[in-house]
Amino acid sequence: MSEFKSGFISIIGRPNVGKSTFLNRVIGQKIAIMSDKPQTTRNKVQGVLTQDDAQMIFIDTPGIHKPKHKLGEFMSKVSKNALREVDAIMLMVNAQQKLGTGDRYVIDMLKGTKTPVFLIINKIDAIHPDEVLKIVDQYKDEFDFAEIIPISALQGNNVDNLLTTLKKYLPEGPQYYPADQVTDHPERFIIAELIREKALHLTRDEVPHSIAVEIEKIRREEDKDRVHVMATIIIERESQKGIIIGKRGAMLKEIGTRARKDIENLLGSKVYLELWVKVQKDWRDRSSQLRDYGYRDDEY
Repeated sequence: MSEFKSGFISIIGRPNVGKSTFLNRVIGQKIAIMSDKPQTTRNKVQGVLTQDDAQMIFIDTPGIHKPKHKLGEFMSKVSKNALREVDAIMLMVNAQQKLGTGDRYVIDMLKGTKTPVFLIINKIDAIHPDEVLKIVDQYKDEFDFAEIIPISALQGNNVDNLLTTLKKYLPEGPQYYPADQVTDHPERFIIAELIREKALHLTRDEVPHSIAVEIEKIRREEDKDRVHVMATIIIERESQKGIIIGKRGAMLKEIGTRARKDIENLLGSKVYLELWVKVQKDWRDRSSQLRDYGYRDDEY
């Protein structure tokens, strides 16, 4: 009988390099929100991939950056803590971005670690193949990587090869999660993230990262064969409230329509989604409100 391997793998990197896109592709469904805005992943997200001979538990972290408020400090702490007690680290970089001070800041954090570090050059579908070798040469001088693997998380290029190579570095171990479980986060967390993703996509630069989502209620209505979800979108300023609601409620309705489709896919059921909007001034700088919205220091 062949050995079964299992292990924990951190995915780190600068904001907006495609960590969540990779995680969603590997797991096969949306558990991490995706946006072309940096800093959308705030909590660590554990995605579980179970194969016949291995189980890989991926920890997607907030993009590493210099904190500007208490929420930023929390996100930075989550990223650094995700490097502890893992079996492999994936440093993901964007093939379209030149090696810069942000990348070197992340690499400096890794110096001294005994854990194998993979350099994952993502978004190779967006550059000429000849450019990949130049990027490899640049990073080779910065750190002694266990492996350097170019991929396209969006297109799936070379992702299977990455998983096969990762598996070689994992220890023999137990199956930590049931084979059909893809994340350790409760439904409530994922539903909140799906709603926040739509709000971020649709409001663009008008409402930056001052959006949180609080799930008030999830109740299955057996008589109507559907799930009733009630959620509140939290913003920091009164001016943002009008943007989120939109003219005659059009923006809030569109956020709800798009989020409902993803929530129905997640739950495998019809969903009645009620959305409300509430202003909580400067919530990102208040520890008590960060805890209320799920950013808990004691978990890390």
